[in-house]
Amino acid sequence: MTLTDLRYLIALARERHFGRAAEACHVSQPTLSIAIKKVEDELGIALFERHRHEVMVTPGGATVIKQAQRVLEEMDVLNSAAKAALDELAEPLKLGVIFTVAPDLLPPLVRAVKAGGSGLMMYMEENYTEVLAGKLANGQLDAIIVARPFDPPETHVHSLYRESFELLMPSDHAWVKSKSIAIDALSASSMMLLGEGHCFRDQILEACPHLGAGSNTLGPASSLSTLRHMVASGLGLTLIPASSVASLTDGGDVVARPLSPAPEREIVLAWRRRFPRPQAIRALLDALTSLHLPGTRAP
Repeated sequence: MTLTDLRYLIALARERHFGRAAEACHVSQPTLSIAIKKVEDELGIALFERHRHEVMVTPGGATVIKQAQRVLEEMDVLNSAAKAALDELAEPLKLGVIFTVAPDLLPPLVRAVKAGGSGLMMYMEENYTEVLAGKLANGQLDAIIVARPFDPPETHVHSLYRESFELLMPSDHAWVKSKSIAIDALSASSMMLLGEGHCFRDQILEACPHLGAGSNTLGPASSLSTLRHMVASGLGLTLIPASSVASLTDGGDVVARPLSPAPEREIVLAWRRRFPRPQAIRALLDALTSLHLPGTRAP
């Protein structure tokens, strides 16, 4: 049984179709089929149920495939360790960032990395917390920036900063004259939220549970930028993280005000405990800790 055979197993389990799995592995379907059958004969069990239009993983197959994934992950660790021994900064660091942090964090972060002179290169991806966590676990990403709660096994979690939520409203709204807005007052206003999957939406609903089922809640929207334009049009109000206030209120047609009491969130950097490039993580952390994002404070 070879590592290539294990990759074929995982591809077939994922695609549930011999043709698609072969295409994903860049081999012919007969080549993949023969390899799968060879592994089944070697192990003495059926790993897949073969149907006319679909392939299903057997209970025994699920256990084998799970272990195959672990073996490949260990090989990735070994290969990465070998490369890192030569030069930890030679390869780009693959960084994932949640949607509500990336627009305001990444531009100054890139500048800080360059100013630091470490030579660190970064591949960057924006996505939902759940997606980023999965990619971190399987090695598709090296580090991710997300909001707590976040504490998966075998993962280092380093606190970066805390920030409060502020209310975004049209510049001609009556509350613009107030220095802060009582959070209970939001129940009588038309509120707009991000869509399902955004952790910022979940954090808002935790702080303001009355918004979850209220008839005054509109939306959902796909991004903070979209919400900002909806607010400017007069459709309703929304909450935004304090680090986004400067960029989202640029233009003068919307205004942000603090809430009382102010809900808040903690932003963290997470990476796998066995990630073999500590110098790359240190260069990233140095750049992150040098930033002073508006509306944020030390954890």
